Amino acid sequence: MEILRVAEIMATHPEHRREPRPEIYALGAAFTADRYVPLVEASVPLVDCGFMHADAVYDVVSVSRGSFFRLPQHQERFARSCRAIRLENPMDRNREAEILHRIVALSGLRDAYVWWAVTRGMPPLGRGDMIDPKQFSPRFYAFASPFVWLADDDQRTRGLDLVLSRERVRISPRAVDPKAKNFHWLDMQMALFEAGERGGEWAVLPDEEGYLTEATGANVFVVRDGVALTPDSGCLEGITRQSVFDLCDELGIGAKATRIHHTELEDVDEIFLSTTAGSIMPARSLDGRQIADRSGPGEISIALHNRYWERRWEGWDATPVRYALAEG
Repeated sequence: MEILRVAEIMATHPEHRREPRPEIYALGAAFTADRYVPLVEASVPLVDCGFMHADAVYDVVSVSRGSFFRLPQHQERFARSCRAIRLENPMDRNREAEILHRIVALSGLRDAYVWWAVTRGMPPLGRGDMIDPKQFSPRFYAFASPFVWLADDDQRTRGLDLVLSRERVRISPRAVDPKAKNFHWLDMQMALFEAGERGGEWAVLPDEEGYLTEATGANVFVVRDGVALTPDSGCLEGITRQSVFDLCDELGIGAKATRIHHTELEDVDEIFLSTTAGSIMPARSLDGRQIADRSGPGEISIALHNRYWERRWEGWDATPVRYALAEG
């Protein structure tokens, strides 16, 4: 079985062709607190607490063939993230969705990476007010850009080279809740730099006790004895992660969330990552060693990757973009 070369399909298939729009929106469109602008003109105030203190939550939803994938689920997770860090979203659910639709419509993109965030906003002027979250003025930002591939067709076809971080552990859930999709990425970014220094392409982080949490910006799955396993704590509850569970149920593949110690990685049949910006990304090696003495992705990883895109283009949990909003 061969991996679908999805990026090539997106680049050539007529159903992925960009809608006619001004070229200034070719790189994307944005909403910055109160107005729509071309992405290249978007900005954030330097004193916004999201910029100064990483005090913000965000989410990412993808668009393909002119439809959002699982938009309500992403919006619900975003609302949970806001509640988790006591952050008031200045937009209600309907207004939030309207903004996301309109920035895609303005861009004309039929395959898009759609990001949005609420920051704590401007800090209150009175020093004593810093202890009261109600004294801040949260701000809403969003942008739509051409679809982002964390792993291109060639990488997904031959499989990623992963590294288990030796230098970093995932930040404790008691410090920053990983279920709230947040701006705290330094542990993951440092692990990614480590991966590059060790000849890898992507990093997987353990916790303090050596149990797997997640990869940089992605959930991690291992396949053992035909069952797909993923960490049950210390990680984001990814929408693509849930899609993997749904696909496993459809394809008759066992799947569950459980604790996985890093020492168990020596005896697995496959490893793959899941994330909105990369879909399902098979791996071929870990720490320089082939996984299961195989030179490429495993069959279950390939089957899940291909079925994910087949289902999406069949209309799975699709919300068509309201392109007419570009005219409003």
